[in-house]
Amino acid sequence: MRSTPRYPAICAFAVLAVVVSGCKPSVVAESPSPTGKAPKVEQAAPGKIGAELKALPLAAAPHPQGYSRDEFGTAWKDVDDNGCDTRDDILARDLTDVRRRGACTVTSGTLHDPYTGTTIHFVRGPQSALVQIDHIYPEHRAWMYGAWKWSKDQRERFSNDPLELVAASGKANDAKGDSGPADWTPDEGFWCQYATRYVEVATKYHLPVTGADRSKLGTMLRRC
Repeated sequence: MRSTPRYPAICAFAVLAVVVSGCKPSVVAESPSPTGKAPKVEQAAPGKIGAELKALPLAAAPHPQGYSRDEFGTAWKDVDDNGCDTRDDILARDLTDVRRRGACTVTSGTLHDPYTGTTIHFVRGPQSALVQIDHIYPEHRAWMYGAWKWSKDQRERFSNDPLELVAASGKANDAKGDSGPADWTPDEGFWCQYATRYVEVATKYHLPVTGADRSKLGTMLRRC
């Protein structure tokens, strides 16, 4: 029987430890808005994800050099042409009680943080870094295991893919860095969703996993 996740379904980006903008909003009227959200990610069947995990290639020696955030193109590009950048789309998707300035800019909201199991009240301004947007399969890790061969357009799509992104505690994001599942894991209540999305991203972009990561992902998927 599938267990019920402790957290709401979160869509699948910031560079390693990208910080939400610290700009102070102008004094304007704000109201909740349902527009400008990244699409929800449906939870895939455990059997399907288990098969995908087994099919992932094992990582060879990592590419040793050349990584730069600039290699992944424009940060927070409006990839879905909804008029809002990816960062604000992910904040609007993953936070509750969202308030905006205008149609896009998220000025405040509440994050039920999947990485730590805590609640964080986000307010755009000096404390914006309390909430960051994380790449579930880290960009640097992707670079080492294959993205160095991709076109810049493909790296940009990867970097802004909602499946790959999650709003999370800034401290937890910093601690995660470019670690894989064998070296860093979120709160156990998010294991199923985290492992599912890690495998789906790796499958979608033909990225490998290490033997240790495959073992840990298997353990995490047993929570589904």
